[in-house]
Amino acid sequence: MPIRVLITGGAGFIGSNFIRYALDVRPEWQIVNFDLLTYAGNLANLEGIPENDKYRFLKGDVSNLDDVKKVFESGFEYVINFAAESHVDRSLYDPGLFIKTNILGTQLLLAQARQAGVQRFLQISTDEVYGSLGKDGLFCEDWPLKPNSPYSASKASADLMCRAYFETFGLPVIITRSSNNYGPYQFPEKLIPFFITKALNDEPLPLYGDGLNVRDWLYVEDNCAGIMAALEKGKPGECYNIGGGNEMTNLEITKFILQDLGKSEELIKFVKDRPGHDRRYALDISKAKSELGWRPVMDFREGLKKTIRWYLANEKWWRDILSGDYRGFYDIHYRERR
Repeated sequence: MPIRVLITGGAGFIGSNFIRYALDVRPEWQIVNFDLLTYAGNLANLEGIPENDKYRFLKGDVSNLDDVKKVFESGFEYVINFAAESHVDRSLYDPGLFIKTNILGTQLLLAQARQAGVQRFLQISTDEVYGSLGKDGLFCEDWPLKPNSPYSASKASADLMCRAYFETFGLPVIITRSSNNYGPYQFPEKLIPFFITKALNDEPLPLYGDGLNVRDWLYVEDNCAGIMAALEKGKPGECYNIGGGNEMTNLEITKFILQDLGKSEELIKFVKDRPGHDRRYALDISKAKSELGWRPVMDFREGLKKTIRWYLANEKWWRDILSGDYRGFYDIHYRERR
């Protein structure tokens, strides 16, 4: 029997990678991709996927009740919510947009999913909801939520709304919180593709503060496998950390990119740190290993090289993006921080 799946935000980075992954490993799925196509939503991320009985696209806004009601007319067994404003820097300029999309949008989806009687609702969250770690330790799922940016606060609020719908209404909600993703089709405002494309243009690479902020990096296909495992094996009401176990400073990653591309480290330009910049993230993934049977498989350096090769081979994709409004936003943003 076919399984009907609603994927919100499926034209974004992780969502589009998950759609490709799911169509490959779950041929019985019938996927509806519901996306507003904001600046980071790009149907070119799904190029080559034909619309048929296995996949179709519907444009709409998760924070618009009429749009959400309309898409749920199709009926779904599973809902996977990737839809989100996700860039910390942008949340410093327009927190209200993050509240609208990430909190109100999630609540509207939860309400319609409850009314429609969906079998599973999977919320895609982030390690940033936990706040900042010191030099030691790992975030586990019962760590208190201490978000430090408007973005992470909006995601933490959405997570709590999911918990409320499970506890109050019995909606079978599961949450995954992943570490920093990287890989193909990532919008070039995030650190790795931003620095790859800057280096290829021989432009300065603006590195916040001292560059020693630490992140745990996860290859996007590993995250896709973790999301699938959580959807199918996870326990409703539970959260699962999906991390890569690859802690690296931003400076280390920057130097690796420049070395791989044969560019000089003189391109590195240290700029004023952003407000509320968390020092370190790292996830304890033992729960996902034991309960979901999942673990990351991609070696970080191999994955980063593979990602660099993808951006080299898909220059038109990112140059089309850089030719739009995106570049104007960043020219202003980083000029303010020099």
